[in-house]
Amino acid sequence: MDIRFQAGGHAAWRAGAVMVFVFKDEPLAEVDSQLVEAAPWLTIAPAGNDFRAAKDEVAVLHGPPAFDIPRVVAVGLGKREDCTLERIRLAAAAGIRRCRDLRVENVGVVAAQLGRMAPTGHDALRVAEEVVCGALLGLYRYDRFRTVKDDERAEDPRWLALLCEGKNVPDDLHGAARKGEAVALGMGVARDLVNGPANIVTPAFLASEAEALGRKHGFRVEVLGRDELSSMGMGAFASVFRGAEEEARLIVIEHAPAGTEEQQPLVFVGKGVTFDTGGISLKPAAKMHEMKGDMAGAAAILGLFAALGERDLPRRVVGVLPCTENMPDGRATRPGDVVTTLSGKTVEILNTDAEGRLLLCDALTYAQRRWQPEALVDLATLTGACVVALGTEVAGLFCDDAALADAIASRGETVGDLFWPLPLWKSYAENLKSDVADLANVGPREGGAVNAALFLRQFIDDGVRWAHLDIAGPAFTAKKSALCPGGGTGFAVRTLFELVSEGIPAA
Repeated sequence: MDIRFQAGGHAAWRAGAVMVFVFKDEPLAEVDSQLVEAAPWLTIAPAGNDFRAAKDEVAVLHGPPAFDIPRVVAVGLGKREDCTLERIRLAAAAGIRRCRDLRVENVGVVAAQLGRMAPTGHDALRVAEEVVCGALLGLYRYDRFRTVKDDERAEDPRWLALLCEGKNVPDDLHGAARKGEAVALGMGVARDLVNGPANIVTPAFLASEAEALGRKHGFRVEVLGRDELSSMGMGAFASVFRGAEEEARLIVIEHAPAGTEEQQPLVFVGKGVTFDTGGISLKPAAKMHEMKGDMAGAAAILGLFAALGERDLPRRVVGVLPCTENMPDGRATRPGDVVTTLSGKTVEILNTDAEGRLLLCDALTYAQRRWQPEALVDLATLTGACVVALGTEVAGLFCDDAALADAIASRGETVGDLFWPLPLWKSYAENLKSDVADLANVGPREGGAVNAALFLRQFIDDGVRWAHLDIAGPAFTAKKSALCPGGGTGFAVRTLFELVSEGIPAA
């Protein structure tokens, strides 16, 4: 669905339906005077008398077909004092889905309404971004492998237009809508990668996706293979891919617009395990099919770069994606094996299903040796323990840098990515002691998410601003909503984009 704009006031507006967002007990006919001028039948439409604007309520009001606006799709926001950006996103998604069900080709939203529905602390531009993003996410479907006849499947609306009262579209409104469009596209890329079956979405496939982004947007892309990684000394990463037939890849993708080449980059490292059997420490069969989503960290970074390509922010950004399968075979790493990491530290691998921290520790060392990051953020579907602690809608945030942690949490909350701080207490590092190596890759079952984060902490150089995001819970969902049909969620794409666009605050 395209995002468009119509200026010139109600006399120039044309749409098969207009979505309006209404607070509880607010008269529908009073939502916007310009809309009433464009659709005067709205004041006498019988369905308007039945609409109470409760949260999640959607009503369709029909007018004479000859009018330039023959339908209004009213979406309830509930009580004004309870309105949040998340509720607005959900309302936009629910409204556009109803338009799709009605097979409406063109949909409008009155721009003047956006400021009036803004929650406390936000403005019309933020609401415009969220409405556009929410609407596009509401239309997301992953049906690449479905064999459905066209006449059984309602097509998406062709475009969504912001309807402006003035003669021209304000530049800031245009920019906000385009930002919403860009981040929704990025989340769609991440969702597609997580939802894709592991026989298709292999490390080589992720590399080809990165290269395609590079060709389209001018990113620099470098891909290293199994032999190069082993010869570089990435023994921890190599211990994960030893049992895999699919070739491992380390993907580096860089956004450095003219004039930013000498900037300290913001570096994101994302776990890219395209299928995780657990290796020799084999997982149970139940729900193992969901382990195709164990590359959601890498997918989020590729989603970020897809969004960056649409907006071209003047900031140097680097993505580092260690990608492999974790498979059991005669060459696979055994519990009890000892490996030497790129940093030189040795690790006793007590559990081969704690593989994400092994490929991440080498990737983090690589990133610090190659660049001097302004900040280094890794994200990974790392531990089931984090899901036990925080549930399926909140990610764990591990960061000793208060300013960086606050930026991630606050910006994430604004865009719908929820993070909760968890400790990096040094005393817990005692749990990672090994009798035969510098470190063990796992500690006791208790505090498993903290133990994993502390393992990674051992590979961060002094003075480097670092945060670890354990996104195991919210990266993949079985719960369906107007914003997501289930499966990959695209979690963290928008948070990363906000960190790039807003910058990292000083420590």
